[in-house]
Amino acid sequence: MGVNLDLSTPLEVIGRSAQFQRVVEILAADGDLLIAGVPGCGRRTLVRRAALEVGAIVLEVDCIRATDGERFVQLLGETVSQFEQELIQEWIVKSGEFFVFNPEASGGRLKLLRSLSQKQLWQAFEMLLHLPQHLAESMGKRVVLILQGFPHIRSWDRNGLWETTLRREIKQQTQVSYVLIATIAETSSHADETTYPLEIVYLAPLADEVLAVWAREVLHAEGLTFDARSPALELFLAAVQGHFGDAMALIRRLKTLRQPDGLISVQQVEQGSQELLKDLSVVFESLLMLLPASQVQLLECLALDPTDKPQSREYIHKHGLSRGGSLQGALTGLQQKGLIYGSE
Repeated sequence: MGVNLDLSTPLEVIGRSAQFQRVVEILAADGDLLIAGVPGCGRRTLVRRAALEVGAIVLEVDCIRATDGERFVQLLGETVSQFEQELIQEWIVKSGEFFVFNPEASGGRLKLLRSLSQKQLWQAFEMLLHLPQHLAESMGKRVVLILQGFPHIRSWDRNGLWETTLRREIKQQTQVSYVLIATIAETSSHADETTYPLEIVYLAPLADEVLAVWAREVLHAEGLTFDARSPALELFLAAVQGHFGDAMALIRRLKTLRQPDGLISVQQVEQGSQELLKDLSVVFESLLMLLPASQVQLLECLALDPTDKPQSREYIHKHGLSRGGSLQGALTGLQQKGLIYGSE
């Protein structure tokens, strides 16, 4: 693989130097951003590294777990409560009338009180939004708050009220950078984009030659190497398709399949890939039960017969797909869920 890379660069950002530097610049300048790409391309890893570079504290909220406003506030509270206990307790005394602090609790020490009215829930949300800035000022540090799968809140935030309020707060805070993690399909224009614009950093899948250098370095540290007499490396690259997360998952499997000579063969790559697919199949089958029938049909067609033109007359006729709005709706739905991506 004829590519020259600076291996003094942290392995997590090899092949992403330009994007990494841009994210560092944004965070250092108290900026906020949306980082987009396919799952497994290393979005959170890049942000964590950039936050480390600017000396910031990293907090993460999994917005996919937020099924409604109350759950969103609870998750946000659990995340923020990872700060120093004394600071959280002081805040509770002064303004935390809707929260309790339990230092022994698992999964976050700041808990939202039960049975709050909608008005009280909203007040709690607004108070919690101000807390990261308050804590950052008290500690004399910067904070990077990562909101993973942020666009998923739109499934229950029908009028965009929660998102608008959050975006407004994002622009006002001076020591907190908000990083929204999304798929490329979820970066479509939103009503408030012009009012509260965010810089967007896109991460495409890594080139095979870049990923090959990275994988060799990671495996070398473990005393492993691809058997040069076989197409094991090529098979590895074909399996992960430029996705950093998938490559890490497969490498973990290959470690468990270690042979005495430390060589990774085609058979080991095939076995590791099959084991990963077996694990994923359970999740995939569960997911299919939750999707509308039109999306299930289209997803199965694209899995068995990939194409970048699913709306073509030939493809529709071949697989008996519905025409017009129904097909477009299924395509849009699958893109928003991050299950398929545009032809680009």
